[in-house]
Amino acid sequence: MDDHTDQTRKPRADAMRNRERVLEAAKAVFSAGGPEASLEAVAKRAGVGIGTLYRHFPTREDLFEAVYRREVEQLSELAEQLKHVNDPVEALRRWLRSGVEFVATKKGMVAALALAVQSGSELHAFSFERLTKAVGSLLDRAVATGVMRADISPEDLLRAFFGMCYMHDQPGWQSSVLRMLDVFVDGLRVQPDAKATTRTVKPAKAAVKRKR
Repeated sequence: MDDHTDQTRKPRADAMRNRERVLEAAKAVFSAGGPEASLEAVAKRAGVGIGTLYRHFPTREDLFEAVYRREVEQLSELAEQLKHVNDPVEALRRWLRSGVEFVATKKGMVAALALAVQSGSELHAFSFERLTKAVGSLLDRAVATGVMRADISPEDLLRAFFGMCYMHDQPGWQSSVLRMLDVFVDGLRVQPDAKATTRTVKPAKAAVKRKR
């Protein structure tokens, strides 16, 4: 019975590893090669056969959406990890810098993702809710400690962030955005000689407001 259990569990473990390898390879290939990057290139980079790739992701759009969702989940997890960083402003800065890599991947898949969003709003709602919650948790912590101004919402911050990313399309755009992010985050700091407003929004009200 134990042998039978091992035999049934091993393929599942192998399948999970293959799926993760494909997603990691797809992220790299699509970021570098854009929407026309081939699935064969993804399979080769992942070290799996093209048949294995198609078993997990029957279409290019399926693979794009899976990569996108995985990136969003990882950013959400990163926000949780960064809550333990002593400096809340640095935690927010590090999250936004990681977001640049997410946008780079998204830019490479923009054509297929546009089709996915057109077919339904679930993917857009999923990403917006998770990213707003992630950055909001870091922003709230920075404001609560009195080191960041209180008149910016998570939605405002994300709009500014994505605006910076999509204004730059030339090669090497990531470096330009990372420099601008430093200026942007530093500009949100409460200056010692400024009359800082105090954020008095209760957590429960903030959560309700964001859901709208």
